[in-house]
Amino acid sequence: MDSAAARELALDAAEELFYGRGIQAVGMDDIRGASGVSLKRLYQLFPAKEQLVEAYLERRDARWRGRLAQSVARHRDPEERVLAVFDWLEGWFGEDGFRGCAWINAHGELGATSPRVAARVRAHKEAFRDYLAGLVAEAGLPGALSGQLFLLAEGAMVTAGITRSTEPAGQAREAARLLVRAHRSPQSDE
Repeated sequence: MDSAAARELALDAAEELFYGRGIQAVGMDDIRGASGVSLKRLYQLFPAKEQLVEAYLERRDARWRGRLAQSVARHRDPEERVLAVFDWLEGWFGEDGFRGCAWINAHGELGATSPRVAARVRAHKEAFRDYLAGLVAEAGLPGALSGQLFLLAEGAMVTAGITRSTEPAGQAREAARLLVRAHRSPQSDE
């Protein structure tokens, strides 16, 4: 098996196990067993578990943001694209195996002890905030609204992860709709 294939198998196993059980509850031997990649090869690819966690979060980030952007792009109206973020979150919250936000979970487990994991989490959250800021700008809404929408989305993620419910997404969407309406430029109402 070449290194690229072994890396993907290890990352697939890490994603399933870290997200499903928690990072600290999973050892490299668990990754070996689930991936079929030998421990020697795992440590050649990822000399420390922290590096595997980073790679898992980085790969998940690209997938997560790609799925979100693809869903939001289906909407033509710029204001609807802003609200579509919350519709997508609702679908994500309803997926089998949803266990909350992988980055919030990782930060809760390792953020205080792993600067590298904390940096990966911050990068994901900054990219999500920047994405929201872009949607807000495209809709001609005030830039300050992006921070408010970010907090609504993040709060919905935390609450959905704890309650195992999709309801926080709908509640956050309604709050976002009210904020968008309150910040809409007067010309757009004419």
